[in-house]
Amino acid sequence: MYKRMFSLLLMLMLVNSTATAGVIVGGTRIIFHGAKKETTISVTNPDDSIWLIQSWVESPDNNKAPFIFSPPLFRLDGQQKNVLRLIYTGAPLPPDRESLFWANIKSIPNAADEENILQIAIKTQIKLIWRPAGLQKTVSLAEMNQLRWRWLSGKLQVSNPTPYYMNFHSIEVNGKAIADAQWVAPFAVKEYALPQLARSGKVSWRLINDYGAITPPFTATYSTQGQ
Repeated sequence: MYKRMFSLLLMLMLVNSTATAGVIVGGTRIIFHGAKKETTISVTNPDDSIWLIQSWVESPDNNKAPFIFSPPLFRLDGQQKNVLRLIYTGAPLPPDRESLFWANIKSIPNAADEENILQIAIKTQIKLIWRPAGLQKTVSLAEMNQLRWRWLSGKLQVSNPTPYYMNFHSIEVNGKAIADAQWVAPFAVKEYALPQLARSGKVSWRLINDYGAITPPFTATYSTQGQ
């Protein structure tokens, strides 16, 4: 019995050790400006081990996206760094608002020489936001403050009148956090279950900017009439 427990503990330690290893992706999101044909993101291997790097882009509904990584598959040796080129293939996208995709970078470990070593491929998934050439290059705080809030049928509703994706770090209603805030799409409306039943009150939100930093808090009051 003790031998079995020791083997299980060893396996859990190996899983934890492997899951925290792998390459470092040089960013938490990719903002692709429509005036450009391509952009880049770095991948760094801080370990001595060898990794195979596989990269691809998909749409939120898991369909094909108009972007490709180059190279899509390559070997990254220990203590090395490489740059991935992300190329826009030219398929039409809405010119008046941002479009959201997912960039996937998978680190596949080299075959181990030792026996009985558990190895896990690690996939990093980050947002890829295509920003049309006609929009500002960066989203201003004034744009971020344009979100409008109201109470509707027991839920909190947020309206985004801007052409930008607003990625939430947090939303609080009367000091209580809303779970799974995620984002609200351009020119879209999203609803959240209220953490407490209140037809009116104060809402505070913080967003994640283009560089992955958290903004200062924005505040507004909400009611059944909205703003």
